[in-house]
Amino acid sequence: MRILGISAFYHDSAAALVEDGRIVAAAQEERFSRRKHDAGFPRAAIAYCLDAAGVGLDAVDHVAFYDKPFLKFERLLETYLAFAPRGFRSFAMAMPLWQGHGHTSIMIFGL
Repeated sequence: MRILGISAFYHDSAAALVEDGRIVAAAQEERFSRRKHDAGFPRAAIAYCLDAAGVGLDAVDHVAFYDKPFLKFERLLETYLAFAPRGFRSFAMAMPLWQGHGHTSIMIFGL
């Protein structure tokens, strides 16, 4: 069984490919983008992991997305407090989006 793990959209996005419980490949996106602490979607890291394993995305059984919602919430609060009261409008728009994001630490999607 192959599982592609993805961490993205905040500090140090990355990807890892695990096959039958063994790490086959792992990489941080910043190694390819050359942007320190790259928070974007790890396209190049995913491509690297699949290439290192010699497989395509169609050979992956599951994709897991890692998220720490309370850490993200803490960062949001710190940022908005640092810019208070000017950041209140942005804060008011972000909170409903964050609350709708769910509180699941790891989401696994079967392919």
